[in-house]
Amino acid sequence: MLKNVAGSSFDEINLENGFRILEFQNSSDETLRFERNIDSTFIQMHFCVKGNSKFLFNNGNYSFDVLDKHSILLYNPQRDLPINLEIYPKTILVSLLISIEKFHSLFSKEASYIPFLSKENSNKKYYDDVEIKPMVLLVLNQIINSSIHSSIRDLYIKGKIYELLSLHFQIDESNLGEYCPFLVDEQNVLKIRKAKDIIISNMAEPPSLQELANEIGLNIKKLKEGFKQIYGDTVFSFLFDYKMEHARRLLESNQHNVNEVGVKVGYSSSSHFIAAFKKKFGTTPKKYVMSLNN
Repeated sequence: MLKNVAGSSFDEINLENGFRILEFQNSSDETLRFERNIDSTFIQMHFCVKGNSKFLFNNGNYSFDVLDKHSILLYNPQRDLPINLEIYPKTILVSLLISIEKFHSLFSKEASYIPFLSKENSNKKYYDDVEIKPMVLLVLNQIINSSIHSSIRDLYIKGKIYELLSLHFQIDESNLGEYCPFLVDEQNVLKIRKAKDIIISNMAEPPSLQELANEIGLNIKKLKEGFKQIYGDTVFSFLFDYKMEHARRLLESNQHNVNEVGVKVGYSSSSHFIAAFKKKFGTTPKKYVMSLNN
């Protein structure tokens, strides 16, 4: 259940048997918790429209972050994956729970390029972490902000969810060969996630790739391949984006000047920080702060 806190909301719609949508909006300043038993016959898709969330598994021994404007897909036919979710402040999350039987009925013709539908992977667990496509994000916002009359709202939402699924799994024909999820054992996934946590914790002075590989116990090739497959980017491109997002939030807090923010995210030269920020957001930190004040 979700703790009832002012500024938060939770909505659940049962679209049909084996197919439901959960919508979380945490506008409060507290981290909320949600728990739900989900058996092994369900595929879970979680879309973080805004903010950040964390899924805890195996009594908290490992976790999956759902970063801002990212989605994760979880499926493990070998064991139940109950939802144990932390919803951070100012977060909007939309989750789809779909039985594998229902999913097969929707995508039977596309099974050749959706890996966990293939016969050889039918009994394998599957994990995917991708950035939400712009068109998918648009549909998610239409769902969240819909003001449809209650008599037809469920029908409207159902249609939008079908549209969302078709857009999410649509693949550019030229990139079919690149659609390769990180189908490895659980320990390697944990090592890659540890690498991500290490570079975030040391963003001002990150380790080299070799140092990072040594610390998590993987060779550089597996580190680079695994990181790319899980997070959709190279280690240092991911870190760059994270640092810039962190810098943006620090600027929005109005508690630090531009030079202080630059130092906090690892730039000893303010000119280098300003150039990096402009590369990411198309404007300088100073102009960004001024736009907020205006």
